[in-house]
Amino acid sequence: MDIISTGETLRLAGEFDVRSTTEVRDAIHQHLFAENRDLTIDLTEVTVVDQTALRVLAAATRLAERRGRQVILRGAGPAVRRMLHITHLIRVVELERAARIA
Repeated sequence: MDIISTGETLRLAGEFDVRSTTEVRDAIHQHLFAENRDLTIDLTEVTVVDQTALRVLAAATRLAERRGRQVILRGAGPAVRRMLHITHLIRVVELERAARIA
């Protein structure tokens, strides 16, 4: 798992599963506690996601809310969205809406 932090965005690339949740959780916590601002997590380049990984994102959302901040998921492809629906975590996380092209 590659994690690249740029400003208010964490860009994840690779397999986001039980093996990478600790490093992603640490990066999220570092951002939320050190930066003390909203966070966008870009999943565009994530190739695999599992239920454990999605729970990390849901927990990050709750943590941010307790701190008066917001976590937004960007680039959640069909596989990620499907897993969010299956696990009912779609009710917890916020997905960035894609801009419509006229």
